[in-house]
Amino acid sequence: MKFALLLAALPALLLAACGSGGSTGSGNEVAVAAPVAGTTPPAGTTWLDTVSATPEGGYVQGNPNAPVKLIEYGSRLCPYCAKFDLEGVPALRAGPIAAGKLSYEFRDYPVHGAPDLGPALLGHCVEPAAFFPMLDQMMAGQEAMLAHEQEAGKKLQAMGNPTPVQIGTTFAETMGYLDFVKQRGVPEAKARACLSDPKGYELIATRKDAADQQYNISGTPTFIVNGNVARDVNDWAALQPVLKAAGAL
Repeated sequence: MKFALLLAALPALLLAACGSGGSTGSGNEVAVAAPVAGTTPPAGTTWLDTVSATPEGGYVQGNPNAPVKLIEYGSRLCPYCAKFDLEGVPALRAGPIAAGKLSYEFRDYPVHGAPDLGPALLGHCVEPAAFFPMLDQMMAGQEAMLAHEQEAGKKLQAMGNPTPVQIGTTFAETMGYLDFVKQRGVPEAKARACLSDPKGYELIATRKDAADQQYNISGTPTFIVNGNVARDVNDWAALQPVLKAAGAL
């Protein structure tokens, strides 16, 4: 089954791939462009309030017709992704996203395999308007969650041959993600339904395969700017020149 490779990481529970995003890619480079113009949002709204799901399984914030489109393939368990969420995302929201110059899309990428399943499913178990607030809070609370990762792994190893649903639920419960989303307004019944839907696990695997085929993802975060992989870029400092070259900054 498609999710078999996601479960292969269960015995090791390593985070080694986190932080290596952008080291390989499509071979395309971001062309240098003149600064792009801002765009006024519809009356009574802001571009920061404009959030919608994408066919690829992500969520995009900002002007859907922005001339610069930034996609991040990230993991809610990746410290480098959390660092970017702390340093880069607020700057983007205060600047080019608010001005309508850039849209920002986050796509969950299970770089660690099994441990990523529960957080990703619960992160999508909210309304579109709550997607980015939940993502930001998960990134901010990541360190406390990771402290229980090995404990979850031991529980699953004791099961012998757990199902994908058991794996996702055990990580979510033991690492604290289930309580985390409950404390932020997601009813427990809804959260458990999201964790118990086999289609959710298949979708994660299918979307991972599609990302690998299109962009050759090597780690997280991986940034895509106007369809091109930003090579050797895994933090805000390195991303800024790429966005400047695209005219967003």
